[in-house]
Amino acid sequence: MTDIPFRTARELRAALGARELSAREVVQAHLDQIERVNPDVNAVVTLVAERALAEAAAADERAARGAELPPLHGIPVAHKDTHETAGVRTTFGSPLHADHVPDRDELVIERMRAAGVISIGKTNVPEFAAGSHTFNPVFGATRNPYDLSRSAGGSSGGAAAALATGMHPLADGSDLGGSLRNPASFCNVVGFRPSIGRVPSWPAPLGWPAPLGWSGLATAGPMARTVADAALLLSVLAGPDPRSPIALDEPGATFARPLDRDVRGLRIAWSPDLGGSVPVEPEVADVVEASAKVFGDLGCVVERDCPDFAGADEAFRILRAWQFAVKYGPLLETDRDRLKDTIVWNTEEGLRLSATDVGRAELLRTELFHRFREFFTRYDFLLLPVSQVPPFDAELEYPVRVAGQDMETYLDWMRSAYFVTVSGSPALSVPAGFTPGGLPVGLQIVGPHRADFAVLQLGHAFEQATGVAQRRPAVAR
Repeated sequence: MTDIPFRTARELRAALGARELSAREVVQAHLDQIERVNPDVNAVVTLVAERALAEAAAADERAARGAELPPLHGIPVAHKDTHETAGVRTTFGSPLHADHVPDRDELVIERMRAAGVISIGKTNVPEFAAGSHTFNPVFGATRNPYDLSRSAGGSSGGAAAALATGMHPLADGSDLGGSLRNPASFCNVVGFRPSIGRVPSWPAPLGWPAPLGWSGLATAGPMARTVADAALLLSVLAGPDPRSPIALDEPGATFARPLDRDVRGLRIAWSPDLGGSVPVEPEVADVVEASAKVFGDLGCVVERDCPDFAGADEAFRILRAWQFAVKYGPLLETDRDRLKDTIVWNTEEGLRLSATDVGRAELLRTELFHRFREFFTRYDFLLLPVSQVPPFDAELEYPVRVAGQDMETYLDWMRSAYFVTVSGSPALSVPAGFTPGGLPVGLQIVGPHRADFAVLQLGHAFEQATGVAQRRPAVAR
């Protein structure tokens, strides 16, 4: 039983299907791990243990009757606290919603539960998921499992820390400016930002907790400890839905296929600093360079190159601020003193925008898309840092200096992730190495528009070649 929390989701599903393990055993093992480890890291903030054990018992009864078992039968998951869950408190990390209990599941939760997932609770987030450091006035800060004095990243920081410490094998998350990728990098797990429309969203109000129905910036996606497990979860989350106007038609089952492929001859570009457009700490850049060499050893054709990211910063900041203004503008009138300063600032930035500003941002974004499209006629993939820094002091709201350069806002240090957001490309954060001080560093694998499966295949090949993802934090042992 003691090894259950660190078995992969695929291994657990196979054991459950063969009746080698019961759902009750699997859920109880993870609840025991939460009880043992969560006080140190503060990743799971709402726990529904009795409900989970009751659902596990029902799952075991279905299996005993010989019923056909769904793809995630008996797999326990705590959901991101910005994803609404029927009957379970969903706070968005805000005191304004500290007692909010939704009466329905949103689409990604609906799909996971239909696939057999057993919900065990909720994972911590920053206030309204704003920023890549997970802390809020409702539950406090989530700590990095590899160094409890450091940040676990965000906004899916609770999910990443829970995965790293064996509290559950799969996690749902979401990503606007890096919220699936940054915490994965900080916690030595896998986070995948899929192409927009790959994972449809509904209901879809403007901004967080879900993206605008027609927007192409924010998306939900999977997290796991292995690329294969992330693909397994994506096979459940992905697929068309008539309630989403931008949902892609390709069925989710596409991602349940084996990820193995021959990578020899693939053309791969890499850059430690996005072509010189962002400052990056040397210990992070070193991991990116070492990762590029791994692909060379695998037989890929590797060159140092990068698309032009001109306009990415302006486009992202305008479109993000515009969404904040619409979503949170009314709260400035009624509850300004209950919002964190960075949300107030970002909302005020949006309120100062003109229609011309928003139109210009969309033009810049379109131009970047086409530069990426042309870049990927010469290369198959692009390797970049996920984050510009390793995990930073958890007492800071955000890093104030990166590689000797001052960071003026809470967004500046996240450019290596959100520049890719603007491009529209799918992007994977996969464990790649550690700093000399033992802090995790992830590699960002970026692919052409809608080449989600190919990105996962390349990440799987890298994962198999390096074994970095197998290193566990001491707090979880």
